[in-house]
Amino acid sequence: MTDTFRALVVNKDNEQFSADVKTLTFDDLPEGEVTIRTAYSSVNYKDGLASIPNGNIVSTYPFVPGIDLAGTVVSSTDSRFKEGDEVIATSYEIGVTHYGGFSEYVRVKSEWVIPLPKGLSLQEAMAYGTAGFTAALSIQRLEEHGVRPDSGEVVVTGATGGVGSLAVAMLAKLGYDVVASTGKASEHEYLKGLGAKDVVSREEINPEKIRPLGKQRWAGAIDPVGGKTLAALLSNTKYGGSVAVSGLTGGPKVETTVFPFILRGVNLLGIDSVYCPMDIRKPLWERMATDLKPESLLSDIGQEVDLNGLPNVLSSILKGEVRGRTIVKLS
Repeated sequence: MTDTFRALVVNKDNEQFSADVKTLTFDDLPEGEVTIRTAYSSVNYKDGLASIPNGNIVSTYPFVPGIDLAGTVVSSTDSRFKEGDEVIATSYEIGVTHYGGFSEYVRVKSEWVIPLPKGLSLQEAMAYGTAGFTAALSIQRLEEHGVRPDSGEVVVTGATGGVGSLAVAMLAKLGYDVVASTGKASEHEYLKGLGAKDVVSREEINPEKIRPLGKQRWAGAIDPVGGKTLAALLSNTKYGGSVAVSGLTGGPKVETTVFPFILRGVNLLGIDSVYCPMDIRKPLWERMATDLKPESLLSDIGQEVDLNGLPNVLSSILKGEVRGRTIVKLS
């Protein structure tokens, strides 16, 4: 094992901010039971926020961002993991208060680590990453509330993003009639290639004026956008339908009424992929390696960069310019 390795390090000193690839030693890594040689990480919106001075993600500097990673154990003081094991670590404090995955080696708490499921490569695991887990958890929650392929159309907002692209592909693989919503007219063919039955504009989903109760159209919805878009989805969800919300790129405030809930029995499902307990997390990753796994995971959804190309992607994801998932190759 090498004595030094490379990582993307963000630093803030008074008014000076930097995000550069630097050389670290193992003494620089935080405490944890499992040390991993990182094969792949991925780029998430939260990582983009961690790479700017006012992103409100990182509280102490210097810091290594990256909220997920997949790699091979090089040492462990936890008997559940041994040298040579292939593992995944996502969420919890990784890349937020604990050095994250944009590093050739990481050291994390063993309670944050799961074995790589059979049927997934390390690269595929990060084509999923936190975004894929969020999409899968959203689908599972819809299923738990009775949304089935024969229930009617399921809409996915922000459909060209990480959560959206994977949700479209997973739902289509399960046999759902998926309607993808995007503000990018150039991406309709991409979304249809992932399995969307129809692609609609952002304005069709989110009109200027939202009625307290609109037309009953959606059996279910996966919404990583929030804000006014979420209010519009609730207004147009069918009786007994469900909306799974996991993000706030459209803003944190939702101006709605109680009518969808008390007159149509609509369910609003909050999706938390950060502190989701292991008794849910592990089986869901196993499912992501089987019936949820789309053929397009690497061919269409995933694109790869190395550590040197990472800063440009972090900037682009904050501008909404990244389609699907960006995988970061580290070894």
